[in-house]
Amino acid sequence: MKLKIAVYNVEWMRNLFETDGSPTTTGKDGERSRQLAEVIDAMDPDFMGIVEGPNTLVSGAKTASAQLEAWTQHFIPSKAYKGIHGFPSAGQQELSAIYKPDKLKVLFTPVTENGKRFDEPFLVDTTNRLIKEQYEHYRPPLELSLLTPDGEFISRVIVAHTKSKGIFDMVDYARFEQISARDRLKLFAECMSIRDRCDTYLKKGQQVMVMGDINDGFDLDFYENKFSKSAVEILLGDTWSPELILKSVLPKPRLGSYGYTPNSSRYRDRITGDQINVLIDHILASQGLNFSNGKVWNPYLEKDDPIIQNLRTQLFNASDHFPVMVEIEI
Repeated sequence: MKLKIAVYNVEWMRNLFETDGSPTTTGKDGERSRQLAEVIDAMDPDFMGIVEGPNTLVSGAKTASAQLEAWTQHFIPSKAYKGIHGFPSAGQQELSAIYKPDKLKVLFTPVTENGKRFDEPFLVDTTNRLIKEQYEHYRPPLELSLLTPDGEFISRVIVAHTKSKGIFDMVDYARFEQISARDRLKLFAECMSIRDRCDTYLKKGQQVMVMGDINDGFDLDFYENKFSKSAVEILLGDTWSPELILKSVLPKPRLGSYGYTPNSSRYRDRITGDQINVLIDHILASQGLNFSNGKVWNPYLEKDDPIIQNLRTQLFNASDHFPVMVEIEI
């Protein structure tokens, strides 16, 4: 059986709900929800990691999973999606997921050992100076287990939204350099924490997928040469343990006139003012998972795919990211 596995940064989905957690059905937000729903309906994922999902309140008065279920029931009534979420973040833009309960059983299975929890501070040496510094995940990665409906284990899944490298304050060049270096170390720390969890799973003989908006890619900027590493390559794993290396479901991006191909988003460079295409949304899978047909649902790239081309307007308007999908054979 093949499962369609996807991840989608849906861009501030909390804006698509009323204050009581019910879906907004009118106006611009209602229209964006309809376009987003048309994309998800056409993709028809069995499991989709959601980045920038609706808010979860610490009180439990509103949860991302309950709002997602209400949203899918209204806008995609033909699909009986269930929602799931994990630890709430300190702010907004929650991590969550939707899945088809007739195809999968999905459980929130976080590690709860002290010093290992994703919702607690952790120590890590990001600069190879033998000095560990304290970091924390602003949005605790979502740890899930995928099982067949009868309970057979398939894979662990970690959905992540790691530190943005964007600088949005007014700064001089010296301060810009300082913040750029700081933000990349924070990004490295978060990915080192996630990678450590992957090693824990893999050494137990379990398969694992890491997916989400990593805010980084392969060879995307000068700082990756400065620090001799990139966040995505940290997630992929150590070449000295090749059996534990994760593989991207997408081909390595190539640098061209407009940025990278394939690409899942774009940003305006603060210094040059140019729009640059980037691949920052990823699905990384362990070697025991048999995957195929990995692609970004980007209408600029998939010119021969009639489904994607028919959704050009919806894909452009639904979010500032394009979704990524792959098929897994189980």
